[in-house]
Amino acid sequence: MSDSGASIVNAIVATLRERGVLLPAAEIIERMGLAARAIARRRAEGALIEGLAPEKLQALDKLLEVDAAIGQTRFHWLRSAPEAPAASNLIGLTQRIAFLRTLGIDSGLQTRVASGRWGQMVREGNATPAWLANDFNASRRHALIVAQVIKLGEKLTDDVVTMFIKLIGRLFSKAHNRKRRRHMDHRTDASKALRLFLDTISALQSANDRGQDALEVLDQKVGWHRLLRMKPELAAMVEEDEASPLVLAAEQHSGVLKYATAFLATFTFRSARRHDSLLTAIAMLRRLHSEGRRALPERVPTSHLSPTDRKLIFGQQKPDRRLYEIATLAALRERLRSADIWVEGSRSFRPIDEHLMPRSTFTTMKEEDRLGLGVGSDVAAWLNEVKQVLDFNLKRLTYRARAGKLEGVRLEAGTLIVTPTVGDVPAAAEELNAEISEMYPLVEVPDLQREVHDWTGFADHFTHVRIGDAPRNVSAMLAGVLADATNLGPKRMAGASKGISAHQIGWMRTFRARAETYRAAQACITDAHTGHPHSRLWGNGTTASSDGQFFRASDRAAKRGDVNLHYGSEPGSKFYSHLSDQYGYFSILPISPTESEAAYVLDGLFDQDTILDIQEHFTDTGGASDRVFGLFALIGKRFAPRLRNLKDRKFHTFEKGDAYPALTNHIGAPINTALILDHWDDLLHLAASITTRAVVPSTILKKLSASPKESQLAKALRELGRIERSLFMIEWYSSPALRRRCQAGLNKGEAAHKLKRAVFFH
Repeated sequence: MSDSGASIVNAIVATLRERGVLLPAAEIIERMGLAARAIARRRAEGALIEGLAPEKLQALDKLLEVDAAIGQTRFHWLRSAPEAPAASNLIGLTQRIAFLRTLGIDSGLQTRVASGRWGQMVREGNATPAWLANDFNASRRHALIVAQVIKLGEKLTDDVVTMFIKLIGRLFSKAHNRKRRRHMDHRTDASKALRLFLDTISALQSANDRGQDALEVLDQKVGWHRLLRMKPELAAMVEEDEASPLVLAAEQHSGVLKYATAFLATFTFRSARRHDSLLTAIAMLRRLHSEGRRALPERVPTSHLSPTDRKLIFGQQKPDRRLYEIATLAALRERLRSADIWVEGSRSFRPIDEHLMPRSTFTTMKEEDRLGLGVGSDVAAWLNEVKQVLDFNLKRLTYRARAGKLEGVRLEAGTLIVTPTVGDVPAAAEELNAEISEMYPLVEVPDLQREVHDWTGFADHFTHVRIGDAPRNVSAMLAGVLADATNLGPKRMAGASKGISAHQIGWMRTFRARAETYRAAQACITDAHTGHPHSRLWGNGTTASSDGQFFRASDRAAKRGDVNLHYGSEPGSKFYSHLSDQYGYFSILPISPTESEAAYVLDGLFDQDTILDIQEHFTDTGGASDRVFGLFALIGKRFAPRLRNLKDRKFHTFEKGDAYPALTNHIGAPINTALILDHWDDLLHLAASITTRAVVPSTILKKLSASPKESQLAKALRELGRIERSLFMIEWYSSPALRRRCQAGLNKGEAAHKLKRAVFFH
């Protein structure tokens, strides 16, 4: 079911033609479509709230009234949940979930409404403030609130679990940082201890050379009592140096307990394993928290703990409750991330199979040969072919390396070394670039926005959340976009604009500026850019590059940002951007600075709405992993990353390493073909789910990489990726054209980064 005017009109026309009815005037068809959409909306609203008791409906209406206890409406309170990872914020989120449960709204009600209509209801509710919802008729108002309650239940559940994962991760990061700081603080003591150790060795060596009594010489030159005085200090330094991160993390146990108690009590956890030790441990901790007991029972579940952790926890006379609880929470964190354990009522934290397309759908597509992947269903034939190709290419590379026939590559002591690609832009081109840049006219940003809209019509894609029409006041819409871009907000933006009020800007942002409308507007601009004849001067639109860029956050945004020491000690956010070879952005994804970029490489290629058909993709080392290589091979696209420390990366072969004697230093572990054979259907299922957009690639890749114990699917995908990476590395060594093409693609991304950095506002 769709709210799209074009879809409704097309359906009406098709139905009339099927029935042999003469088509009425366009105006009549439009009115029929509007009436049909209104009827469909009323029916969906009625179906959603059908059977709800009057007292429940009254409770829903009270959500729109100001609650004296919190000084705001419960509707606003539920939707303005804190995002920054903090113990108090996590507890606040669990309180909101507890409140939602008191309303008694069954999440299964959404199955009464078609998925398209449900999505529209949720979007309308997201954009509707409490004061406006009060003006709706009873059916629409109640349906909107029910949709919001169900959606908020899922969202808040995901937010709480995500926050828990971040807080436990931050707990151990801080433990490592404390250990590092303590090392720095004890540098002087460590230097003294090393000096004493050196003096001791020198004294013992002197006694040995001269045949003297070692203890007498040691006492004379170093001092026996001096050594004994240093012993406790040295013991403390060694103990601190060997301190486990778990012990250091447990120092913050009281702070963790504040939110861990609420977290464990709020949710029901599920596992695919029978008699899962971790679930038993969670149930036991819940009882300890509820009963206020401090000591662990005599017998506790331990299978979920590592041998090292068990030794630390149970190495004393009685088990350490603090260590046990922190270790259990850390295990829960890892298994939530890998989907080995999931949470009832969550959309993000579900079993991996529930993220993929239904198995029955996949089986049907496979039987009808409609998968459309880069590999066939016959795994034996594919393996046989790729085995021959890999063997032939490796032997040819061996011959050319020994004969010195590799351009820009030399073989030294059994190691292939690539000469870095040097830019060959002539000085005259740089001078011409500077001369042309000086000729550019200075233009105001609002004027530029309006001109681009006149060319492309991108502002028309900011459609109204309910009516679906384009904005009539384009100037106010563009001002709202600029307010978002510069963090000015409606009031300050209105003050800097002529004839536009803060109310107009705020209204546009509330009902038109959404993630999907921004995405549609960006796609409109990129498509117009791709279709312009001048864009062909830069490329044909079939290759692209992606890279992440970090931006520091300040003020309130800093509380929601994450810290990655690679970018310094300040918090911030990272944006992972996909850029075509024509300098057209087709995907910009906000990600955490602490996350691997490799998980998001495929997101931009599939989760986008432009006309671009990218066949070859470039990244730097941060975007590369064997699993990404494997997925690119499965979906039939080419992956060409610029790999750092290439000489340290190994070829993985089907044959024994001694089949390529000149490259012995480069040969790694053999390919495990049994894993690929056993899980070929699962690999095809995963790839088909990505190409049909049933799942976002990063969702699966993050779960596969997060598992402390690698799943069989993850291992099979890695083995497949090793084959593809080996083939790619052979071509990288053999083809200077590939190296130059990759470098040129990444340079375009760097140039775009410079522009964003130049216009960046905190």
